Amino acid sequence: MILAIIRMKVLPGKREELLQTFTSLIVSIRTDKGCKRCDVCQNIEDENEILLLEEWDSQENLKIHLKSGRFRVILGSTNLLQEPYEMMFHRAFHMNGVEET
Repeated sequence: MILAIIRMKVLPGKREELLQTFTSLIVSIRTDKGCKRCDVCQNIEDENEILLLEEWDSQENLKIHLKSGRFRVILGSTNLLQEPYEMMFHRAFHMNGVEET
């Protein structure tokens, strides 16, 4: 599984506009082949820091998403940002419960 994290620092007064854009996209992104999760999170210490968290089942499906029109809309939101966005990718796995060692 691949975890994609996009960190965006929004201009003051533009947070709602960015969140509306994300809200209009995430429902359809969640139906894309291989998408396991697509969530928008806000930093509790800085309301202008927004994270888009996505989980994908494979690198191939993530690549298709990164070339999609919806993803271009997300990246096209740079005019609402204080600074360039950060995009990180991590390979991840799920654990059921925590084992004692």
